[in-house]
Amino acid sequence: MSRPEYSGPADLYYNDKEARRYNGNSHIIEIQREMAQRAIDLLELPEGISGMILDIGCGSGISGEVITENGHDWIGIDISPHMLEIAVNDREVEGDLIQRDMGSGMPFKAGCFDGAISISAIQWLCHANSSDQNPRKRLVRFFQSLYGSMTRGSKAIFQYYPESDAQANLIKGAAVKAGFNGGTVIDFPDSQRRKKHYLVLSTGGNQVLPKALTEEVNSEDEVDQCDVLESRTFNLHGNRKRKAPKGSKEYINAKKERMRRQGKEVRPDSKYSGRKRRKVKF
Repeated sequence: MSRPEYSGPADLYYNDKEARRYNGNSHIIEIQREMAQRAIDLLELPEGISGMILDIGCGSGISGEVITENGHDWIGIDISPHMLEIAVNDREVEGDLIQRDMGSGMPFKAGCFDGAISISAIQWLCHANSSDQNPRKRLVRFFQSLYGSMTRGSKAIFQYYPESDAQANLIKGAAVKAGFNGGTVIDFPDSQRRKKHYLVLSTGGNQVLPKALTEEVNSEDEVDQCDVLESRTFNLHGNRKRKAPKGSKEYINAKKERMRRQGKEVRPDSKYSGRKRRKVKF
């Protein structure tokens, strides 16, 4: 099966048709949510504290919804306008969204993110779609700008599918050149179906990598580790934050707040917001 990044730029691949097909596939959505939750766990953020997370290659906001459910604020960046349109109009995500090619660098001020996650996106930078694109330079530019936008000691987690050792080394080499430390965590390394690669990067000193999840049952610790994953997968939908019904006061106020954060002019709140209007008969 051909990899999507072989077909050309991501903004052309994820056109309106492909974006809607992708977001209509319940299996894809479930896998994306599981990987997003695992990436958030690997960030090892302090419990009970709401952080600001950058979602790189956020797409239609599937991973962003998981960030919200974990109690964090977030900003998403993606190159596909069609994916972002679904995030705003269909999913009505709570994060702020930016359309941008991540290979051109992150447009943020220094130290504004407590963590970053990226699901199935970084491998797109390993391919040149025009004569003026150099994958190595684009990766270095990306990682350097990301490093500068993160707080000291914070982590960035990249889930991706390396096509070869050479590609994995290209990505890791660019990250190290930008100043990151870290390594790769491979969950379920012996499973062809469940195997997942997570590049765990830190802006601090050398740190011990988190343990990978496995399907082996050799000790109580490994049993507990597998049980945690299964219970998390089972509860993904059960713990999902309830969305307010369209037209309700809660829905209207939330939409106004999103528009204010985007700098748009919004009418002031009123006690009449969300109330049904009486029909006047003449």
